[in-house]
Amino acid sequence: MASGVLLIDKPTGITSHDVVSRIRRIAGTRRVGHAGTLDPAASGLLLLGIESSTRLLTYLVGLDKAYSATIRLGVATATDDAEGERTGGADATGLGTRTIADAVAALTGELEQVPSAVSAIKVDGRRAYARVRAGEAVQLQPRRVSVPVFEVCAERRGAAVIDLDVRVEVSSGTYVRALARDLGAGLGVGGHLTALRRTRVGPFGVADAVAPEDGAMDALRDPASVASAVLPVLHLDDAQLADLVHGRRVPTESGDLAAAAALTPDGRLAGVVAVREGRLRVLANLPAAEVLA
Repeated sequence: MASGVLLIDKPTGITSHDVVSRIRRIAGTRRVGHAGTLDPAASGLLLLGIESSTRLLTYLVGLDKAYSATIRLGVATATDDAEGERTGGADATGLGTRTIADAVAALTGELEQVPSAVSAIKVDGRRAYARVRAGEAVQLQPRRVSVPVFEVCAERRGAAVIDLDVRVEVSSGTYVRALARDLGAGLGVGGHLTALRRTRVGPFGVADAVAPEDGAMDALRDPASVASAVLPVLHLDDAQLADLVHGRRVPTESGDLAAAAALTPDGRLAGVVAVREGRLRVLANLPAAEVLA
């Protein structure tokens, strides 16, 4: 089975693990993982690593992301999305467009964000969402996040509510449902997320993704192209490649790098390396049988 990365357009109604299970069946391998969960109600771009390329997922999960979403003002829920019970809210129709825009601007840039209680963050060894669903009160600590883009694309007014179609670009670890919650709270009417679609992860866009169906493996991307898109590139000569594969010290004239894609002379990925004081250190290596094939 070939190693590589798949860009999958996850439909709503299934979990990210469901997608992994489908691709395991299609690819005929258990070695499939994903870089960043999407909730069942969310759709959009999911990056999957196949075979040895699962080792690249560490360098994909932390990439910045972009979403299109719909926020409903006027109703707060226990889960900050449409699946939770209503916990409060007030008639939002008196809010002006300028007032909403100012509240959106206040949630743009560098923020201290309290993650949604229904998240995968662990609290004393258990996922926060599991504690919430068991009836426990969960209070998570704020974390520093970046929201360089948060803009309203359309506004629809209904009976006591306003639906906002928004586009956001965020750093890894930012919760869009928490943005919806905080926007509603800041406006004094409550708010929650009703739709979410991930449109980009780092340099990868959902327009280039495929459905998790038979034939998806035809779109497998080779690990060298993926690693080179997100990391600095180091081109190895034959001697450096031999030393790297056999675990020997590899000298280089490159400056220090926290992580780089090390490519073979013919352009295949040998692994991910760090450079410190003129030496390479392997962070994640691909199997020698692949590198030397």
